Amino acid sequence: MTEFGSGHVGGGGVEGERDLPLWLCRHPDGGWLIRVKAVPGASRDEIVGPLGDRLKVRIAAAPEGGKANKAICKLIAKRLGVAPNLVEVAAGTTNPEKTVYVNAEVTREEMARLAT
Repeated sequence: MTEFGSGHVGGGGVEGERDLPLWLCRHPDGGWLIRVKAVPGASRDEIVGPLGDRLKVRIAAAPEGGKANKAICKLIAKRLGVAPNLVEVAAGTTNPEKTVYVNAEVTREEMARLAT
């Protein structure tokens, strides 16, 4: 897994995937990378939508002991219809700006629908 470089402009990982949303990138191994802006301590878990080059995710769990990270992964997995163990925080575990890795067979359309 790799984290996005500072010059990421969407879809920089795999040829033919250049017109993806800014918050989404195809990983060379076939998985997906999602740039997330986490907002812990919310009243409920929800994917709000794009926020600049990130996907804003509100989580009820507190940002302690990895609880918020687990909740983010669980929420994304549920929305995509994949097993929670196929979604992990790859970078930014202690930061509100995270990179989430999805190691599953999911189409670009299904990934883009996360923001709706």
